[in-house]
Amino acid sequence: MHETAHARVPEQKRKVLRHSVRGQILDALRAALVDGELVPGEIYSGPALGERFGVSATPVREAMQQLAAEGAVECLPNRGFRVLSRTPRELAELAEVRALLEVPVMLRLARTVPEASWQALRPAAAATAEAAAAGDLPGYAEADRAFHRAVLRLAGNDQLVQVAEELHRRAQWPLPGAARVRRADLVADAAEHSALLEALIARDLPVVEALVREHFAGS
Repeated sequence: MHETAHARVPEQKRKVLRHSVRGQILDALRAALVDGELVPGEIYSGPALGERFGVSATPVREAMQQLAAEGAVECLPNRGFRVLSRTPRELAELAEVRALLEVPVMLRLARTVPEASWQALRPAAAATAEAAAAGDLPGYAEADRAFHRAVLRLAGNDQLVQVAEELHRRAQWPLPGAARVRRADLVADAAEHSALLEALIARDLPVVEALVREHFAGS
């Protein structure tokens, strides 16, 4: 009896390949949410999305389960997944929680981190400006998270970085009319990263606090 191609692939390798596909689909779905391709209120089925991305429904369902855990979609038995949207109140609450978490950390870092460490973050700030100038909303969302992640890593607290990343992602999508976000708004938001670095280098604590709170409120 001849072995099938599937059977000849070691179990561990099959798991890695499956995880890789799921990760790619998860990234693609997140980008579609940010860009407004997946519309809040609409219901999407696993098989239909699988056909769209050229994969089976299984990795799509697994990715959607992750998005459900992150609060982006809700599971509808035998129907698929409905994309949720943030209300203005939810966005304000997320901004408040992010400020409560990150402002004290930023102020502590402003007092203790040497200038060279802040200078090293200029490429991350520049990446947000480039994505904003191109009007690349998914690219900007990723670059924005990467910048904040790099700043918070200077605190040396992995749990802080993880929690802040989840809150940040929740604040980014899905948003009503996401595809209509103005490029000028992205450019202005990106400029705040460079301004924040300058304030951190100068150890200007009042400006650091004001910039972080304003940045969250506008995210």
